[in-house]
Amino acid sequence: MDLIILKIAFFGPSGTFTEEAALTLEGEHISFNTISEVFKAVSDGEVECGVVPIENSIEGSVGITLDLLTHDYDLKIKGEIILPISHNLLINPDAEIQDIKTIYSHSQALSQCRKFIENMDVEVRSVTSTSRASELIVDKKSSAAISTRRAAEINGLKIVAEDIQDYKKNLTRFIIISSEDHVKTGNDKTSVVFSLSEDRPGGLYEILGVFADYNINLTKIESRPSKEKLGRYIFFIDFEGHRKDQMIRNIINVIEPKVEYVKIFGSYPKEGDD
Repeated sequence: MDLIILKIAFFGPSGTFTEEAALTLEGEHISFNTISEVFKAVSDGEVECGVVPIENSIEGSVGITLDLLTHDYDLKIKGEIILPISHNLLINPDAEIQDIKTIYSHSQALSQCRKFIENMDVEVRSVTSTSRASELIVDKKSSAAISTRRAAEINGLKIVAEDIQDYKKNLTRFIIISSEDHVKTGNDKTSVVFSLSEDRPGGLYEILGVFADYNINLTKIESRPSKEKLGRYIFFIDFEGHRKDQMIRNIINVIEPKVEYVKIFGSYPKEGDD
């Protein structure tokens, strides 16, 4: 019998934090240039699942991931991976830190290392990924990259400063997207998005109160523009429990008539601390 290898898509080239998250899963890992391309590859059946970032403990949610889940694809969240993020300053092996006049990195990494960068008094340039930043400085003695330890190894660079992020407890949450979500494990969470039928006082409180009535813990709540009109929002919530639990089914049945729409992104095992 032929061995079936799971194909796993991930966002970004080798040397990124997303690749590091994807490598926690066994299978053939295939990189894609954008988060949208990862979604399309999963939707088209080119791969069995994909790994994309959804939120960072410092910078907040990744909007494009939430938008694609909500508006563009009928895919499910099958799992989550919570990864500690350690940013490092990489330079050419023949350079010294005092030679640096320009720092390259992804916009998120630059934001997360703002205080360190301000103390260096250098020019900052945003690029598509932390891995790309490390590639750009290979032959530049006056440039540095904020990137991963793996990117340093891949490109033959040296690390001159470690853990340079402003906040040491820096975590990024990645999700595993697939055509189906996860079976019940007894330690699950569910993610949904909903829109209120009308903008009225107490409307959101009424929906959230249903979860309180059933003693269900909400682990996340946030809003984003609906993209329909100014001042109209949709709401994302994560809560403990699996969508197939009878209590969770009851909650969904109660809130469905009270909202314009509700979409269940999926149920999956909880990882780490919320």
